Amino acid sequence: MEARFILVTGGARAGKSAFAQEWAQALGEPVSFIATAQALDDEMRQRIEQHQSERPPSWETIEEPLEVPYALLRAQGRVVLLDCLTLWVSNLMLAGRAVLPELENLLAVRAETGKTLLVVTNEVGMGIVPDNALARRYRDLLGAANRRIAEEADVVYLLVSGIPLKLKSL
Repeated sequence: MEARFILVTGGARAGKSAFAQEWAQALGEPVSFIATAQALDDEMRQRIEQHQSERPPSWETIEEPLEVPYALLRAQGRVVLLDCLTLWVSNLMLAGRAVLPELENLLAVRAETGKTLLVVTNEVGMGIVPDNALARRYRDLLGAANRRIAEEADVVYLLVSGIPLKLKSL
């Protein structure tokens, strides 16, 4: 049985995106990239441009900050890379939408499409307890989302200092 659902998690700047991109490319099938980031300021715009420059030009890019299940449905590639769950959860929260039902919808769509899905996320709960209620709620929701994705995933990697550690495999 081949892995069809892969979760790549870790800290900021740990190499998650590059690792997931290498994995997606190695599968040798057309790739669709779902980007959840929004360029709300100059610094984020620069980060997005950097990420765009690192992707092969042949990949389909779907910029979708909220309707990720719909983006997965319309993705043309047999391999879909979602980068990243972290920002999607934040976007949903700030839009006043219920995160966990949206996540369940994504999981249902993934099963329906049969596409290989790679999901990139951050582990934000490994640091200090945030000093405000919104940040604590975000940390808790992302932790629950990561746990739910990891539960369904065939393979889970944790990247630490650029080194992938396999946490779960088929």
